[in-house]
Amino acid sequence: MINDKYIHTDVEDKIYSYWEKNNLFKPTKNKKQFSVVIPPPNVTGSLHMGHALNNSIQDLLVRYHRMNSYETLWQPGTDHAGIATQALVEKKLTTEGIDKNEIGREKFIEKVWEWKEEHGDIILNQLKKLGCSCDWSRNAFTMDENLSKSVLKVFVELHKKGLIYKDKKLVNWDTVLKTAISDLEVDQREVNSKIYYIQYPIEGSSDFITIATTRPETMLGDTAIAVNPKDDRFKHLVGKFVTVPIVKRKIKIIADDYADPEMGTGALKITPAHDFNDYEVGQRNHLEIINIFTEGGKVNDNAPKEYTGLDRFEARKRILKKLKEKEFFVKEENIKNKVPYGDRSNSIIEPFLTEQWFVDAKKLSIKAKDIVNSKKTNFFPANWSKTYFQWMNNIEPWCISRQLWWGHQIPAWYGPDKKIFVAINEDEAKAEAKKIYNKDVNLIRDPDVLDTWFSSGLWPFATLGWPDNKEYVDKFYPTSVLVTGFDIIFFWVARMIMFGMEFLDKEPFKDIYVHALVKDEKGQKMSKSKGNVINPLDLIEKYSADALRFTLLSMASPGTDVKLSEDRVKGYRNFLNKLWNANNFLITNNCDFSKIEKKPSLTININKWIYSELIETKNKIEKNLKDYRFDEAAKNAYQFTWHSYCDWYLELSKTILFSEDEKAKHEVRQVSAYVFKQILILLHPFIPFVTEEIWLNNKFDNSGKDFLMLANWPSGELERDSSTNQVEKIISIVSELRSFKNELSVGPGSFIDISVESVSKKEQSFFTENEVILKKLGRIKNLHNKDLDKPAATLVVSGDLFKVYFDEDVDLELIKKNLITRQNKYQEEMDKTSNRLANKDFVDRAPKDIVDQEKNNYNNLKNDVERISITIKGI
Repeated sequence: MINDKYIHTDVEDKIYSYWEKNNLFKPTKNKKQFSVVIPPPNVTGSLHMGHALNNSIQDLLVRYHRMNSYETLWQPGTDHAGIATQALVEKKLTTEGIDKNEIGREKFIEKVWEWKEEHGDIILNQLKKLGCSCDWSRNAFTMDENLSKSVLKVFVELHKKGLIYKDKKLVNWDTVLKTAISDLEVDQREVNSKIYYIQYPIEGSSDFITIATTRPETMLGDTAIAVNPKDDRFKHLVGKFVTVPIVKRKIKIIADDYADPEMGTGALKITPAHDFNDYEVGQRNHLEIINIFTEGGKVNDNAPKEYTGLDRFEARKRILKKLKEKEFFVKEENIKNKVPYGDRSNSIIEPFLTEQWFVDAKKLSIKAKDIVNSKKTNFFPANWSKTYFQWMNNIEPWCISRQLWWGHQIPAWYGPDKKIFVAINEDEAKAEAKKIYNKDVNLIRDPDVLDTWFSSGLWPFATLGWPDNKEYVDKFYPTSVLVTGFDIIFFWVARMIMFGMEFLDKEPFKDIYVHALVKDEKGQKMSKSKGNVINPLDLIEKYSADALRFTLLSMASPGTDVKLSEDRVKGYRNFLNKLWNANNFLITNNCDFSKIEKKPSLTININKWIYSELIETKNKIEKNLKDYRFDEAAKNAYQFTWHSYCDWYLELSKTILFSEDEKAKHEVRQVSAYVFKQILILLHPFIPFVTEEIWLNNKFDNSGKDFLMLANWPSGELERDSSTNQVEKIISIVSELRSFKNELSVGPGSFIDISVESVSKKEQSFFTENEVILKKLGRIKNLHNKDLDKPAATLVVSGDLFKVYFDEDVDLELIKKNLITRQNKYQEEMDKTSNRLANKDFVDRAPKDIVDQEKNNYNNLKNDVERISITIKGI
């Protein structure tokens, strides 16, 4: 029994289970290799639309190369996500009445591992729902023993080279989690704020200098006032001292280019311990650095006693009150500005002076820049290399320590005099210490863990077995391509390149494909607050994984965000049904799927034509994928399947299948089955579930293997001759007839008569030779060699004029009248658009995309007017 519709819920889990059970995702030995490492999702995460796009692209490339006889590895895994996981488990323990500080570090880490074992595979199982064909037998986790070993080795070796060191610097500090965090974990939010104007008394006079600040509480740590050296308003004040209100500390007025005369009052309070820019000013001018906050964001003992112990925002309120009382307060203004928030704690991030471990990223960046400059690693689209170099050329030391318990603990131990010993383990550290102290001493291990990006930076080679097992490293490194989002070029991509060049002296990947964001149908970023988040799992459940994949791939245009709507996914679900129905048609018409290994003989024109279309489509898709134009590859696959094969070839073939010519019918059955088999192969990387289901149902024979995934990619040379041109001409004539009826608002199912008297003998012969097909597809009742004495409309096809006669119930005069009305409407719109484009002010001031859209509208309207004009003349 053949189902009329494709029911994905009956198929997808069954097919995926089949693939896994038969170990189809493992590399099959071959001379050519293709490898991809998955950007490891956070172990705390669940599938979102960015994952769906990223992994659909990877799976497309992996399946395509697997079908082209590459030994293909798609390395999966998850990231331990230090801060995110620790925060989640802490929250869970709190609900159970457990305080992590009471149970201690060791017990807490045990709790995290318990959580990981229970929940850590959720996102991987969701990737399976999408159809991802990773080699799950090699699934990696950044805290696995082998990956931990690689982290230790890299840390120790970089420390020996002087590329890892400890220093006291300003970092992003989360006062809730009480840890340094990376820039990526800082969410810059635009908020409604206030800016406060405060007077600082100038020493030796009754004058004041006024500064503007959004953070008056930090004045407790001010160590200078800065003005621009070119600002004439303040030149006479440079070198003088002012008194910090409330604190009563004297600080100097200095000249520094950082002060912008156009911003605020032109004079800036400088607080080196609590602002990154102020810190740089302080370093240049040798200013004192006064930290006024605790790790928890409270005022410390460096401030006047009345503020000590207050939360920083409570201190702000009291300081403003005091400034007003003492008449130092001038005014406040409402502004919008960006404030840094911790993406996990949702608290305002504090620039904080603290001792941390750093990597000398500047030295590591040298080889990493060279490899991209020399084109051994290439970005697609190429413009992302500019973003890469912009950051790499201005790279700062990388803070790699985090004040957490969950993660790779830093392999550093401290002696009695705080001397640091960096080693793979404590025994080695003690052996080094003994050389220094000439006796056994107790060492205390550094409690900090490494930034998650440190371990994920080793991902392309650590997951392949480095440093102990080189088999997969030798075979699959460098990997072929990295598919990633633009937002982690700095944090992940650059660091993988730096580590790969430093430890293997090879780039970690040949190509880097950077995909865009998936947004809602209005082009807005998806967010919970807007309520416009689309859950990929919901769409998979409703429309199928194949429909979602094909939608995302068809919209993956370089440099353009994907504007996703549910209607698009629904539309591609219809494509799956079209494929399913084509298969049902072939079965119903006794097509033989069992003996079509080789290309059948091609003697009939439509068979020659569809074969040439197949090869041309195959060639286009191959080039598209090589160029990372997934949108074009999807479009070409879709157009060939839906239009060339289903709409035209199968319709054309009915004139033979429903005839008495047994020999021709046999050839059509052979060719239609052969081409359909190639279609399944071409489409499999895009829509693997439905293609595999049809393949298995038809029991296609492929050298004794009964699965589609490893089927050979189509081969063959393009063959075009006059016979294929004839079929294209038939399609052109039928398309023009259908379009003509639509233009005249005549029902598509109505029959017509056609006169070919006005055309050449050659054209008349063409119509006669193809009369059966033209009559059936063009809904033509009769072909006439002479014009008839009855109302007619003139159809123009490639310069030839045909008289078209409709049934008597078609009122050509009324049609003509309606066409004139429509033409006038288009002409009116065209004139308005022309006037807008003739307006120089509009063209000069309007955004380029709006002007281009107007030009495009004008050209479309002009074509409509001209087309209708030709039609009117022919009636």
